[in-house]
Amino acid sequence: MATTIHSMSTTSTTLIDGKAPLRQAAAAASSQCVTLPPLPLRLPLQQNRVWNATGYSRKLARNVAAMATGEATPEAGPPDAEELIKPIQEAWEKVEDKYAVSSLVVAGVVFLWGSTGLISAIDRLPLIPGVLELVGIGYTGWFVYKNLIYKPDREALAEKIKGTYKDIIGSS
Repeated sequence: MATTIHSMSTTSTTLIDGKAPLRQAAAAASSQCVTLPPLPLRLPLQQNRVWNATGYSRKLARNVAAMATGEATPEAGPPDAEELIKPIQEAWEKVEDKYAVSSLVVAGVVFLWGSTGLISAIDRLPLIPGVLELVGIGYTGWFVYKNLIYKPDREALAEKIKGTYKDIIGSS
């Protein structure tokens, strides 16, 4: 089944006919022995430390240059939670019908959850994902042929998009 391979390493793993590992002495005695060489030791990458030190040095050099010119350096720390929440709170205070907005948010989350389940169920069916992919490729080709190849068609599509945008947003 397997050929005999002898190794001088005592830390190697020996398999005999796919069974549990045996000691090196027992493996050497067997005629159907496969000895795997030990894995090389992986040293931690020092390159990451070099990049971190280089970035720190550059930041320090910018700070020194800014202090020499008298400019204030902005701190590049993570944003505070208050800075992230404050605009959301201000937008929420401007909303007049909070019940409707809350209902829309909950309905949107339920819709996304349901559509994810539906898509995963369809994806598990045999042959359906391939057929749907072909339909999508075909529709994309038809859309490009109908709306994007010729200049008058592209201009008509652009006007239609602008008109739809104005209908949704309103003229301002």
